[in-house]
Amino acid sequence: MKEPLVKRIWLFYYEGFKSMTLGKTLWAIILIKLFIMFFVLKLFFFKSELSVYPTKEEKSKHVIEKLTE
Repeated sequence: MKEPLVKRIWLFYYEGFKSMTLGKTLWAIILIKLFIMFFVLKLFFFKSELSVYPTKEEKSKHVIEKLTE
């Protein structure tokens, strides 16, 4: 009997990643770059405008105003 499709897909990728040598290094570089782009840059360059408003009601009013402009 054939193995389920999900298990065959999982084993395909698992065996592929396990046998990589250069690919592991490239994936590590990709993950580090994504971390830098989404976490580090967000902390320093994309400040939250909503942190000015203390309550959820005020935040929601601000969002509604920005969406309807």
